[in-house]
Amino acid sequence: MTLPTPLPDTMHAMVTMGHGGLDQMVLHTDWPRPEPAPDQVLIRVRACGLNNTDVNTRSGWYSKAVNEATSGDAFDEVDTDDPTWGGAPLTFPRIQGADICGEIVGVGQGIDPGRIGQRIISDNWLRDPLDPDNKDKTGYFGSECDGGFAQFTVIPARNAVPVMSDLSDAELATFSCSYSTAEGMLTRARVTASDTVLISGASGGVGGALVQLAKRRGARVIAMASDAKHPDVALLGPDRILSRAPENLRQTLADEKITVVADIVGGPYWPHLIDILERSGRYTCSGAIAGPMVELDLRTFYLRDLTFTGSTVIDPEVTAALVRYIEAGEIKPVLAATYPLAQLREAQAAFIAKEHTGNIVVLT
Repeated sequence: MTLPTPLPDTMHAMVTMGHGGLDQMVLHTDWPRPEPAPDQVLIRVRACGLNNTDVNTRSGWYSKAVNEATSGDAFDEVDTDDPTWGGAPLTFPRIQGADICGEIVGVGQGIDPGRIGQRIISDNWLRDPLDPDNKDKTGYFGSECDGGFAQFTVIPARNAVPVMSDLSDAELATFSCSYSTAEGMLTRARVTASDTVLISGASGGVGGALVQLAKRRGARVIAMASDAKHPDVALLGPDRILSRAPENLRQTLADEKITVVADIVGGPYWPHLIDILERSGRYTCSGAIAGPMVELDLRTFYLRDLTFTGSTVIDPEVTAALVRYIEAGEIKPVLAATYPLAQLREAQAAFIAKEHTGNIVVLT
């Protein structure tokens, strides 16, 4: 291991002690600082973005026993055998937080010491280096291993992606999860400039990223968001903005041909989204914050030749592509608020309330 200067042996860390409510996150001021193993780098975390995976994993929402909307509260019916995105039990204590921006301050054996000092953002998907395309061999940073809600963290060197940008640490911490999720969805749905894309939840981190990234591909974009957030969503450049759940979506979109629905909301309004897809249309999904249980008329699905794609594990090249977009100024951060690490509970409460537009970030 190579360290440039003496570093503290302990650090501040917000540690999740088990499945449950916000009180499961406990601030420690003397948590042991991690050491980089071979092929890892040690990161001084400067900022870490919040995402739904943090909340859903802590609360146990991924358990198939849970049928409710995403919530920061504990679920009494959680099956402890399947409360994480990958279906495997999570071990505690765990430092969550995936979307880091920081600098490399140490390297493990086998890593070039010249990387020390690099400013990086994280590629959160932990892959088998000998089989990187195998989705069954993936984990997630801050879930299957400790993450970034701390002053220091370690990550495989290949997952620490250098970035050259004048954006602040907090702004850069908005990209890793939200924008890679969005780009993964659009890639699965094969979105091109010939498409008209309807985006639910467009005021959130992933929704706003979907708007920007679909526009980058040249598509026509129709965003759905609560009326109070329309001015903020308009800044992202959609061609049209609708209310969050129009009473008659088909009539509202009578003059449009929707070829793609990009959805992270789900819930009871879901059948309306499917009903307005054109023949041979594509539906892509990477979330269900309004609830995972939906009703589907299979006749709509097969008689209209629709294609459904789920999107979780992104292709290996997505994060590197995002960094190119960032450095070229083709996408922009949407930073809603920052909180100090000690106020992570308050930050997550605000995140769960969904009254913001964009991303919330904690500073370490």
